[in-house]
Amino acid sequence: MPDRSYRDWPFLEDEHRALAGALDAWAPAHVEGLPEAGEEGLDDRCRELVRALADGGWLRYAVPADVRSLCLVREALAYHDALADFAFAMQGLGSAAIALFGSDELRERYLPGVADGERIAAFALSEPEAGSDVAALSTTATADGDGYLLDGSKTWISNGGLADFYTLFARTGEGTRGLTAFVLDAGTAGLRVAERIEMLAPHPIARLELEGCRVGGEQRLGAEGEGFKVALATLDVFRPTVGAAALGFARRALDEALARVSSRRLFGGPMANLELVQAKLAEMALGIDASALLVYRAAWAKDVAGGRVTREAAMAKLHATETAQRVIDDAVQLCGGLGVTAGHTAARLYREVRALRIYEGASEVQQLIIARAALAAHGGR
Repeated sequence: MPDRSYRDWPFLEDEHRALAGALDAWAPAHVEGLPEAGEEGLDDRCRELVRALADGGWLRYAVPADVRSLCLVREALAYHDALADFAFAMQGLGSAAIALFGSDELRERYLPGVADGERIAAFALSEPEAGSDVAALSTTATADGDGYLLDGSKTWISNGGLADFYTLFARTGEGTRGLTAFVLDAGTAGLRVAERIEMLAPHPIARLELEGCRVGGEQRLGAEGEGFKVALATLDVFRPTVGAAALGFARRALDEALARVSSRRLFGGPMANLELVQAKLAEMALGIDASALLVYRAAWAKDVAGGRVTREAAMAKLHATETAQRVIDDAVQLCGGLGVTAGHTAARLYREVRALRIYEGASEVQQLIIARAALAAHGGR
């Protein structure tokens, strides 16, 4: 049985433990064990997963939810099926800014549909020359009567071409105070999917083009010029959840490795008896627990202490994603030839984990955030 003792840590409440246990019981029969979707069947598979998650009642934890619940759901889903985690995460990421900054009218119009699976959400921040550097966005929003005209390009957009609406960021002025966030319906004239981008692990990712795309002023999130604040507040919530997804991948990889070394005989005895193997397993288990402490510390800090948790979120994402990459690589190695066999769980995890070290702020960006926080704290003594 997988080790779930960490759920007794003081960062979590009884309702969180009940949530995680219920999802663990539900997931194997509903999302695990299905064949991986290729590019052709990817959109249908994602829609099926959104519907399954809605029918199971899990999407209500995405819009809105406390960060610990978001993390627990992502960790559990990632353990069982990476695309299920993706489907859940995009419903949350694409709608979080509406929950945090939207008017009552926008919340009522979009959030119930996200929670019941009727509306698929997306978060349109990245551009060809602006990914982790949010301040470098060049897509423009030009005032036009009581609305705005959007022109530019967005890329690496998860659920691109599949989403019913996009939380989209554009430039209305100069610098970080010149960004504004909007909710843009997918059918808006002037918005088109320029191309679908084939990824290492199949996910619905696209490049969007906007040309004279009109959005009403009532679709704005927060005040004009608050887009940078909207983006950072959203990432404060969701960066720890990326770490949680990495935890789910890493825990599954460790379980696969433990099963393999316990059943395989090598040099006249169980592979698990070899000291080199035991040392590797110890490093994997240690890294996973350290990541979990950082992830749930960040989630607890946001839920209980409130305010900005940029430093804590950066630490959680950086450590958990980098550790998961190492743990999964070690699991592939311990599984030997099976680990690089198409269809094997370790091989699937090897493809899935790589993107986590890039999206929602690459590892190098998290290092900058952490270092700058440390320098600021030192200078403020």
